[in-house]
Amino acid sequence: MASDCEPALNQAESRNPTLERYLGALREAKNDSEQFAALLLVTKAVKAGDIDAKTRRRIFDAVGFTFPNRLLTTKEAPDGCPDHVLRALGVALLACFCSDPELAGHPQVLNKIPILSTFLTARGDPDDAARRSMIDDTYQCLTAVAGTPRGPRHLIAGGTVSALCQAYLGHGYGFDQALALLVGLLAAAETQCWKEAEPDLLAVLRGLSEDFQKAEDASKFELCQLLPLFLPPTTVPSECLRDLQAGLARILGSKLSSWQRNPALKLAARLAHACGSDWIPVGSSGSKFLALLVNLACVEVRLALEETGTEVKEDVVTACYALMELGIQECTRCEQSLLKEPQKVQLVSIMKEAIGAVIHHLQQVGPEKQKEPFVFASVRILGAWLAEETSSLRKEVCQLLPFLVRYAKTLYEEAEEANDLSQQVATLAISPTAPGPTWPGDALRLLLPGWCHLTVEDGPREILIKEGAPSLLCKYFLQQWELTSPGHDTSVLPDSVEIGLQTCCHIFLNLVVTAPGLIKRDACFTSLMNTLMTSLPALVQQSGRLLLAANVATLGLLMARLLSTSPALQGTPASRGFFAAAILFLSQSHVARATPGSEQAVLALSPDYEGVWADLQELWFLGMQAFTGCVPLLPWLAPAALRSRWPQELLQLLGSVSPNSVKPEMVAAYQGVLVELARANRLCREAMRLQAGEETASHYRMAALEQCLSEP
Repeated sequence: MASDCEPALNQAESRNPTLERYLGALREAKNDSEQFAALLLVTKAVKAGDIDAKTRRRIFDAVGFTFPNRLLTTKEAPDGCPDHVLRALGVALLACFCSDPELAGHPQVLNKIPILSTFLTARGDPDDAARRSMIDDTYQCLTAVAGTPRGPRHLIAGGTVSALCQAYLGHGYGFDQALALLVGLLAAAETQCWKEAEPDLLAVLRGLSEDFQKAEDASKFELCQLLPLFLPPTTVPSECLRDLQAGLARILGSKLSSWQRNPALKLAARLAHACGSDWIPVGSSGSKFLALLVNLACVEVRLALEETGTEVKEDVVTACYALMELGIQECTRCEQSLLKEPQKVQLVSIMKEAIGAVIHHLQQVGPEKQKEPFVFASVRILGAWLAEETSSLRKEVCQLLPFLVRYAKTLYEEAEEANDLSQQVATLAISPTAPGPTWPGDALRLLLPGWCHLTVEDGPREILIKEGAPSLLCKYFLQQWELTSPGHDTSVLPDSVEIGLQTCCHIFLNLVVTAPGLIKRDACFTSLMNTLMTSLPALVQQSGRLLLAANVATLGLLMARLLSTSPALQGTPASRGFFAAAILFLSQSHVARATPGSEQAVLALSPDYEGVWADLQELWFLGMQAFTGCVPLLPWLAPAALRSRWPQELLQLLGSVSPNSVKPEMVAAYQGVLVELARANRLCREAMRLQAGEETASHYRMAALEQCLSEP
């Protein structure tokens, strides 16, 4: 073994005999003074030329960590020796050691991070060569640590982020190295950086934003690439947004080459994703800027996706998708939109052409590319468009529907990969870290709003049914419902889960009305009905979930009419619990409310229903109609309704309020339920008569009810 090593050692000695001589002196040093002198010589020799890993390790073996530790922490320097010289020597040795990745992650290096961080902001003569050398060595140490697997975490915990921010803002020697290291740490651990040093990072953002707004040279394009990394995960300061928008307006309003324009589009996309349209000023200048953004994005998308044989810059196009999505949101906003009506019309036309290019691109996607992030991003923007517009490009959309169903099914069956794709899209589009609000983690949720519109139309609905979309939607609904069931913490669920469930209900409602035969023959709807029945009783008791309860109740009632012969609906405990909960939902919508100066109360919405009635009322009326249809089909339902006292309480409510306060459509809905209950069951008729049903029917001109109650 010795014979193998000796040639290598001899080779090292012949390559750097001076270093070998100094190392020998270091090994033979008898006290601190001699060791200090030898270390100075070793350090100079190391800086005089490159050394290989073996030589670096030999230096470490000769020096170790003990003496550098003392150099970094000593407060008493020899006479005539400035304090920082000892520290500079200690840092130089650490920098030498940190060139070895194994040593860069050594605990003896990691525990020096707080000390090293203080050197970045220490005061001193800016022209002192020794001090500058120490700062360079400090950055070399910290950069080496950042390159180790757990290095960023240790740097953040050691206060390095704040020190780097202060070093950059001070614009002293090495401030450019501070910015470079900050960029690396933010890319590696954005959330932790902001958690530990938010005030300092915001100060850097303010400085960068101000520089960006003022820049007149090529530095503004470099800042476009840096700024996305410094946007916080929370609120961006208004002054920063103002500076960023002004800088982007100047850049994008000029004639640019692609390498200049693309970083600006990506920065704008990052702002759109994080802040929506809040960063764009209200007024003429803001509307023109937004129109310019969306125009440029659409042009870029068409150029990238319509030209064959050219390589698609996926990061740029995905950023343009984010800007198009902003355009879609503003074009469909009725109140406080940044855009005027003529601008909306123009942008919709331009976006239609870009969406056509997206559809064309997706038509070329083969099975081997379905799991690529760019395909997911393309489906996302198409889903955003279809959520608002399905009349244009109908032929192209119908041709693409089979692909969309297969794509959604593939990602649904591999849900973990779908969620990972979502993160990859965020990375691809915006920055090296996951930005702003989380993008929905599955393709199906992106497509639900568009499919809700398409299931109303005969042609697209037939395609969706043929491709198996209803069965897929049932499975998806049941899976998502599990997330809201007891045992799961619903407080941590994103709003998109509940919105997705509501949209699924809307799709199923469309199918119940337009394709009732499908509901009767497809077994998946029997499973869906069972879930609705078992879930509604608990759901109606939960505060803040009234809109979802309305969807579930109405859908269940409509499906019960079609599945009335199913054994599950023949008075089973589940069916009785469901209808009791449905009655609770329908019966609690209105109350009698006293009015000042009037002897009679008026019919008014109950407090829980007031805030959501605009979104709820159509479902409520549909639910009343569906319940009415269920009564003659389910013989046990009328007695159950009587036991709940709903018909009696309904007549009591109508008798206690002014008939003028009850709208005609409410009278018709109430009469429909009461008439069917009276017709179905003699005891119901008797109970209604005892509750002055005939008199109430006369007051409200409910002729059908009055006639029914007059019969034996």
